[in-house]
Amino acid sequence: MRALLDTHAFLWWITDDPQLSPKAREVISYGGNNLFLSAASGWEIAIKANLGKLQLPADIIPFVSEQLAINSIEPLPVRMDHALHVYTLPDFHRDPFDRLLVAQAQLENMPILTADPQIAQYPVEVIW
Repeated sequence: MRALLDTHAFLWWITDDPQLSPKAREVISYGGNNLFLSAASGWEIAIKANLGKLQLPADIIPFVSEQLAINSIEPLPVRMDHALHVYTLPDFHRDPFDRLLVAQAQLENMPILTADPQIAQYPVEVIW
């Protein structure tokens, strides 16, 4: 299975946070799945770290890159069609990062691992 991790799912996985659901933990830990983290999530992590809203155990640039490699998570670039697809989405969610993740999941035909109930309002498969 191919799956897109929401930013919090990635952060909860790499920090072993108990908020990560058992189902999400199972999907991430199964070696046969192809997991992706959007470049938009990298941007969100950088912004939150800059604002002091996110504390990671090391400098974010090497830390996030190492965690992607260690956990066999592939970066998913943001393409123009992903960005423009946001225009077609109903306005259920005001968070621009999450709206972009929904657009990517729809266009790439993959579920999103997320605890966000607003994302579940969109026509996209949510695993949690």
